[in-house]
Amino acid sequence: MCTFVAFKYKSIMSKRYTITAALPYTNGPIHIGHLAGVYVPADIYARYLRLKGNDVAFICGSDEHGVPITIKAKKEGVKPQDIVDKYHAIIKKSFEDFGITFNNYSRTSAKIHHDTASDFFKTLYNKNEFVEEVSEQLYDAEANQFLADRFVTGTCPKCGYEEAYGDQCESCGSSLNATDLINPKSAITGNVPTLKETKHWFLPLNKHQQFLKDWILEGHKKDWKPNVYGQVKSWIDDGLRPRAVTRDLDWGIPVPVEGGEGKVLYVWFDAPIGYISATKEWTAREGKNWEDYWKDENTTLVHFIGKDNIVFHCIIFPAMLKAEGSYILPENVPANEFLNLEGKKLSTSKNWAVWLPEYLQDFPNQQDVLRYVLTANAPETKDNDFTWKDFQARNNNELVAIFGNFINRVVVLTNKYYDGIIPESSDFTLVDQKTLATIKAYPAVISSSIERYRFREASQELMNLARLGNKYLADEEPWKTIKTDEARTKTVMFVALQIASALAVLSEPFLPFTSDKLKGILNADKTSWEDVTNKNILIHSGHQIGKGELLFSKIEDKIIQLQLDKLEASKKANEVANKVLEPQKDEISFDDFTKLDIRVGTILEAEKMPKTKKLLVLKVDTGIDTRTIVSGIAEGFKPEEVIGKKVTVLVNLAPRKLRGVESQGMILMTEDEVGNLVFVNPDEDTVTNGLKIS
Repeated sequence: MCTFVAFKYKSIMSKRYTITAALPYTNGPIHIGHLAGVYVPADIYARYLRLKGNDVAFICGSDEHGVPITIKAKKEGVKPQDIVDKYHAIIKKSFEDFGITFNNYSRTSAKIHHDTASDFFKTLYNKNEFVEEVSEQLYDAEANQFLADRFVTGTCPKCGYEEAYGDQCESCGSSLNATDLINPKSAITGNVPTLKETKHWFLPLNKHQQFLKDWILEGHKKDWKPNVYGQVKSWIDDGLRPRAVTRDLDWGIPVPVEGGEGKVLYVWFDAPIGYISATKEWTAREGKNWEDYWKDENTTLVHFIGKDNIVFHCIIFPAMLKAEGSYILPENVPANEFLNLEGKKLSTSKNWAVWLPEYLQDFPNQQDVLRYVLTANAPETKDNDFTWKDFQARNNNELVAIFGNFINRVVVLTNKYYDGIIPESSDFTLVDQKTLATIKAYPAVISSSIERYRFREASQELMNLARLGNKYLADEEPWKTIKTDEARTKTVMFVALQIASALAVLSEPFLPFTSDKLKGILNADKTSWEDVTNKNILIHSGHQIGKGELLFSKIEDKIIQLQLDKLEASKKANEVANKVLEPQKDEISFDDFTKLDIRVGTILEAEKMPKTKKLLVLKVDTGIDTRTIVSGIAEGFKPEEVIGKKVTVLVNLAPRKLRGVESQGMILMTEDEVGNLVFVNPDEDTVTNGLKIS
């Protein structure tokens, strides 16, 4: 039930907020890991702030200058602009489909961003905030280009992961430089790169070390999440070093100063500036002043990111803002950990993911189910695992059985007893009074969790309010009192409808589509977050509500099995794609080959060998005799499926006993493209048993 917090928290009063969500790379669609890590918690926070009456700028956009984009373009034989145009539209639609309420979703290929990023670079350049250095960078001679970031892979020097990228290790989350990698390899040609001199501009993070130490380690020790604070502290304690802000590439924002020909701004310099340019774009459209959201000390700046972006948002971007001199710094950076899928790390390249467009095809109009499950199982303090069975259980046991059940009972009974008109209440009992008081306490409880970025906790408090409603109805039993005490029944239904009305308001940040549907059913007037706390009555006697409709539907086992089958197909496809072909064996002479006696045969009988998983005992007509052959094909074929099959048999293989049965030959097999066993079949219409294959 309702959990009352004993400590004090800084309540959010009406003010201005700039909320940013990490810019997604436009090299593929959005998957559930993105939603869980960044966009759902950010949207909950933004919706909540708006409900509290705050001025909110919720900003995001497509990151279109990353090296993964150029790699994908090379693979597909198209231009990088073709890739970003395609996926920008897909990603933007996914966010809209899932109710992510950005005030502006922009893109870093926009002119306003190029201008903003170039001006920012020139400001720091003119203030001598950069260090210009000639250094050795990895170079692929065959490709005739320097290997920046994801153009190079190798072994992580910190955790030993052998597939780390040149900018980051996806295993331990460490930020890297390409030259840090052990045994580096070009992602373009596979060659071992060499070192070649090139000139770049560096942001001297060491110059800002004391400022960052004071600002973060002293100023935010208590209010930043432990995972964020711990990673930043480790970097600062290790000693900050200059970080390159330019790259030798032809895709990106050209370096806007003399000597920058053939170079672009490093994506991690240009991308966070995208928050600023997107704000400029929005405020120009809305007739607002963008500087109010980035340069006013009364504005609170919050970055929502995943743990792989912590260093860039807590050290590099703040150092950039501090060096520029006129910007506010983030108040908090509530980064989440990673979400895994069915026990394995989400992977775009291996198609081990639940893509949002595909989810909506399989679960139409069920965006809130996914939003709820990802919030209830959010990786807020550690990596968490998404499983389809848990998804089904949370939908069926919580959304359907608790939230949906309560609303359905209230609406159905109100229509059944009173034609949908809210009845007059009589004097409230102590139970009624306690229930109404508890309703009024929930906004503060949920606010406390949201304002401490504990969205998982907040979602469960919302569900506790629905549990309160179910318990109240179960205890007061209006379906019984309607026969004996009409006045009491009216009061019970009146109180239950207050709970339903509160749920319609408080669910909006978490379940926006459900909230809208519930408000429609209740024909609810405009009710604010504060009204739930301050008003004794949220929905009045005499008010006409609508007919009932199910808020959520039960998800059957067969639907979940389809999702599991889809993942299993991806797993098999990856195994085949990553399978290394066996090298050619040592040469043999023609005389060696002629020793093999390979003939056409037909399987006459087949049965499973007891107490084994893989073995079938076969009777095979080889044309020269009928013999027993034990074959390890039971996991791919049932006995009845192989009877009558024409097969290719090595008949002069020395006999050997398997589980007590003498096998007198070998059936020749191979694998198809997804790893399934396949018979090496002769042409059944033109060959007869016993014919030799040579």
